[in-house]
Amino acid sequence: MFSVIACIRDDHDWRLVLVAAVVCLAGCVATMLLLLRAQRSEGSQRGLWTAASGFACGIGVWSTHFITMLAYDGGMTVSYGVWGTTLSIVLAIAAAWVAFTVGLGARSHYAMASSGVILGVGIAAMHFTGMQALEMPGHVVYDARFTVFAMVVGTLLAIAALHAFHVLRNVRRLVVSSLLLVVAICVLHFTSMSGVTLVPAPDIPAADIIHPAWLAGGVIAASTMLIILAFGALFVDRHLTDLRGLANASLEGMAIVHEGRIIDANERFVRLTGWKVSELAGRDPAAVFAFGEEGLQGHHRGDGPGEIDLINVAGQSVPVEFMCRTIEYRGRECEVIFVRDLSARKEAERTIEHLAHHDALTDLPNRGFFNRRLAQVMAAAAAKNEQLAILYLDLDRFKAVNDIFGHSEGDRILMKVADILRKAAGDGDTVARLGGDEFAILQVGGEQPEAARHLSDRILTFFAAEMDTNRDPTAVGVSIGAAIYPADGDTGDRLRNNADTALYRAKQSGKGIACFFDTEMDEAVRTRRQIENDLRHAVLRRQLFLEYQPIVDLRGDRILGYEALLRWMHPERGLISPDVFIPIAEQSGSIIQIGEWVLEQACREAAKWNEPLPVSVNISPVQFLLPNLFDQIFGILRRTGLEPRRLELEITEAALLHNREDVLATLGRLRIHGVRIVMDDFGTGHSSLSNLQTFPFDKLKIDCSFTAVIDKDPSAHAIVRAIIALGHSLNLPVVTEGVETERQRQILVDEGCLQVQGFLTGRPGVAPSTGQEEQADEWANAPLRADG
Repeated sequence: MFSVIACIRDDHDWRLVLVAAVVCLAGCVATMLLLLRAQRSEGSQRGLWTAASGFACGIGVWSTHFITMLAYDGGMTVSYGVWGTTLSIVLAIAAAWVAFTVGLGARSHYAMASSGVILGVGIAAMHFTGMQALEMPGHVVYDARFTVFAMVVGTLLAIAALHAFHVLRNVRRLVVSSLLLVVAICVLHFTSMSGVTLVPAPDIPAADIIHPAWLAGGVIAASTMLIILAFGALFVDRHLTDLRGLANASLEGMAIVHEGRIIDANERFVRLTGWKVSELAGRDPAAVFAFGEEGLQGHHRGDGPGEIDLINVAGQSVPVEFMCRTIEYRGRECEVIFVRDLSARKEAERTIEHLAHHDALTDLPNRGFFNRRLAQVMAAAAAKNEQLAILYLDLDRFKAVNDIFGHSEGDRILMKVADILRKAAGDGDTVARLGGDEFAILQVGGEQPEAARHLSDRILTFFAAEMDTNRDPTAVGVSIGAAIYPADGDTGDRLRNNADTALYRAKQSGKGIACFFDTEMDEAVRTRRQIENDLRHAVLRRQLFLEYQPIVDLRGDRILGYEALLRWMHPERGLISPDVFIPIAEQSGSIIQIGEWVLEQACREAAKWNEPLPVSVNISPVQFLLPNLFDQIFGILRRTGLEPRRLELEITEAALLHNREDVLATLGRLRIHGVRIVMDDFGTGHSSLSNLQTFPFDKLKIDCSFTAVIDKDPSAHAIVRAIIALGHSLNLPVVTEGVETERQRQILVDEGCLQVQGFLTGRPGVAPSTGQEEQADEWANAPLRADG
């Protein structure tokens, strides 16, 4: 260590040593900056910047060596050989380039160490080649210890410098790696020189030499050029790269036009057109854009952006937003064209437009599209005095399929139905999905109604072929209602309503058929459908109310209980008979909601009566389809506080026709908990003695249809007598409904029936709230409000 310091102090000019240090530091910093730029590049750019960093490192090491050699005084006059000096600079540059190429591609620590070894060996090779270039009257003698130490330590420091470059980040990377490389160069040079001895030998012949003054000038020029070019290249590259990167990062395509020709473009513009920048250069913008007759200047005049078609390399049109502005580019006035790809937006607009007018599942036109199309073709038909038809279609059994097999299966069925209708309809017909399982077809052209009948027949035939319930449990049927313009309506609303009315009649007539609108036949259907629609809202609108008719024991004119009778006061139609609206409620399913309301209302009012008399409530067979009917009834009893023994549920034998075992099980649970079960309308409909044997009913009721003719029709009299006798034999109380005359009363007394219900003993009225005797008088004299 002391020998090295002594060598620098005693054998070197410290001023030139200081210059060499500055040159070495500048060269190393420039090397690491260029190497950093190479690491951040890709492809051919990386190769160019790697070569530049190798060149900077080689020049820096070479300049440092020869400046220190100029500072060295070995005791004799020294000059430098041309070939050796040239070879040394070539070795320095080549070794640095190879080392950096290996280092940037390093995937492991071994490859990184290899690059450091290559760099260290290259610096040593440059040093000793430069020493061999010395021309003097003597020989250079090396001390092996210093030489080996210099090479080993210099190589290790070079490895450390490249390792620091790879593992460190930010400013620390640049500072640490540059200083380690400076130390590596200096340690190798000065340690080696401290073991060098110049031995005189005057007989050595002179060769081609470089005078030290010329070498000094060349070294200074080379090092200065190195520093200026390295930092200048980095600055210019960074400036240009930032501008190019900014342009390429833009979402908009940009093309520069000068004197009617494209001279440059960014990456986004290149991707839009499909041409390379070199292929775009020199092209007329009219070859890329569909300018029309106005040309670029016509589009340049607009202040805001406009839309235009860009023609790509494949000849396809790409919709773009276009704007042109004048700028100064590379010292000359140019036009810059900005374009933004509108393909995605246009596609989204088309999709939104399509979805706004089509059903998302079946891709058929929706209700809005169908209505607009109907208005258009009706206007055209009116102008040409032509006919057209609309068909409304509703799927049969679809709700059951959807509930049982799930919505995904329901969607599959809807798509299959859409395909069937497309196949059945004509080319000019419009098939639409109105919503749910409702479809419509607008048929134009052809003689009507024959064309509509043929279309209906095709649809029914296709459904029969492709929707066979024997093979496919998910198959559905279809019902069709048709109306003809202008015979069945001269406006869109009237035509649609009449087709809908015809469809309703088709479904009421047994489903799976086609019905055409008929004024007389469909008037009753329209009325029924209006009643059905109003009935769905009758509970919420508080149009329903209950009346109570007493059940009287003839032996003492004593009231035994009351039957709750449902009434509907329609705001327009007045009081509607239960015989009219109850069947409609059962068919439409609204009886479920109505029945629950009747049961709760009757129990709530009965709980307030002065006398704890039972109340009878009719239960529809449809209500027994509810799996939770038992829970519903006892929930009502808990809420209202009515004792179960005071509730009598009247059922008809129709309730036992479907799900017989489930119905009997529900009735059994109710009876066990105290609710009384009454067989209503016995002797009518599906009466069977086995029902009385199967279930222990608490009471039988004879239908009023027998009572009405009991004094005129011997057969009716005989039936009543048989039912009364049957009840006595089974120890069941028998109630006869519809008793209106004293003669009917006397016959029943003679036959042994002592419990009756009818206008003779009490008309339906408001809920009883007074004592039993007063209430009986009040109800016996009450005016008739509706049939019992």
